[in-house]
Amino acid sequence: MRRFSQVDVFTDEFMKGNALAVVHDAEGLSTEEMTAFANWTNLAETTFLLPPRDPAADYRVRIFTTSRELPFAGHPTLGSARAWLDAGNTPREPGRLVQECGAGLVEVRRDGARLAFAAPPLVRGEPVEDVDGLAAALAIRPDEIVQARWTDNGPGWVAVLLHSAEAVLAVRPDYTRFGEFTDIGVVGPHRDGGDAAFEVRAFVNEGGVFGEDPVTGSLNASIAQWLIPAEIAQQQYVAAQGTVLGRQGRIHLALTGGQVWVGGDTVVGITGTVALPPVR
Repeated sequence: MRRFSQVDVFTDEFMKGNALAVVHDAEGLSTEEMTAFANWTNLAETTFLLPPRDPAADYRVRIFTTSRELPFAGHPTLGSARAWLDAGNTPREPGRLVQECGAGLVEVRRDGARLAFAAPPLVRGEPVEDVDGLAAALAIRPDEIVQARWTDNGPGWVAVLLHSAEAVLAVRPDYTRFGEFTDIGVVGPHRDGGDAAFEVRAFVNEGGVFGEDPVTGSLNASIAQWLIPAEIAQQQYVAAQGTVLGRQGRIHLALTGGQVWVGGDTVVGITGTVALPPVR
């Protein structure tokens, strides 16, 4: 029996963010066993906490979707950090955690009750050439796209900027026309006066199964790395995500000292133990 947590990420209200399953003390589990359990939870991601291999890290995490392992993902980073702290662990440096994952070391800092991670560098960030293909995938006209860029920090994101948050909320994608685009993020500005500057949506292909992710840290990280330097977004802003799905995700983005930080509230909603028998 291993300690188990379920954390809601990018929300201060349980069941309004993006859920994450966390298995603590995961030593001894094989990749096959982790993959099988992540598939069984049927959540966007499931993580497994392990002792670090790098002496600079506080803990190591392996991140799985229902069908594959990811080198990095945003809401699993914050949710895993919250679960690790909630289990009574203490970081080497007060107010700062270092997570080891497939993408390397990721710094997580505490900002009051909120956690924030340092956005990892993009592995691909050039403009998208096939704008017509993107428009077809999103079932919109090409002239509705303001700009489109690859914003891949591991999962394979391409991001599309539309004229408004209303346009983002109106998108009904045609998944049969995604083609080369595996995961597509869409972003558009809100009118002034609300609690969020931008609306974001994430359309993902998970092993041939398409759907919408409720709240997505990695996508918001890479969008901020695009919009802030381009002066499309201010150096500190809040993005909303999950509205269409009945969620109230809020992602806090900030550029400080040349580093983009991605923050959000986290709620530990479920704790207990889980039995993980060998896969047969």
